[in-house]
Amino acid sequence: MSKQTIRAKQLAIQSELKAPKSQYNKFGDYRYRSCEDILEAVKPLCIKYGAVLDITDELVYYGDRHYIKATARLTCVETGDTIQASAYAREPENKKGMDPSQITGAASSYARKYALNGLLCIDDTKDADTNEAQNAANNAPEEPLSKNSKSKKSDPAVVDKLVKRIETYQTVEDLSKFSEQFEKELASLSEEDKARIRKMYYDKQRELRK
Repeated sequence: MSKQTIRAKQLAIQSELKAPKSQYNKFGDYRYRSCEDILEAVKPLCIKYGAVLDITDELVYYGDRHYIKATARLTCVETGDTIQASAYAREPENKKGMDPSQITGAASSYARKYALNGLLCIDDTKDADTNEAQNAANNAPEEPLSKNSKSKKSDPAVVDKLVKRIETYQTVEDLSKFSEQFEKELASLSEEDKARIRKMYYDKQRELRK
């Protein structure tokens, strides 16, 4: 009986893999999957088909910026043959409230997720870092404003704080982690400013996804 090729094992794992979107973003009202979700789902299939999955990171430079290059590699236990996919995430030069190791870790997590997506043929077209969330926001029916909401005025300091915070984020996953806090702070703003800040949030998502 002939042994399965690494391509055949990859196809079998891709076909059976079910990686649920167990993470929830309250601000954008969507579910998404993390790198950890994918790894948890694929491990039993690797055992079943005799394959080893490993992920490595490499620091690479383009121009004056440095990126994390993550490579996901599937290896056949029987033959040692491998197949791999890579993805990149840029490290910000600095990030308020995070030390260098946390900045690198956030970029690594993002790059690893998309390397796994490529290797395992995971389609994230309905995830948060695509246009679906933005389209949902654009197409959502407008709610009638109450008298209080019409007259409500925003604190300029809160608006400025949110705008600056959105601008500092460098990865989609990083941006998503603070969504719940955003939602709480948005509650104090006028409807007009809420809409403006939300638009900035989704514009930032699209920018980071490119």
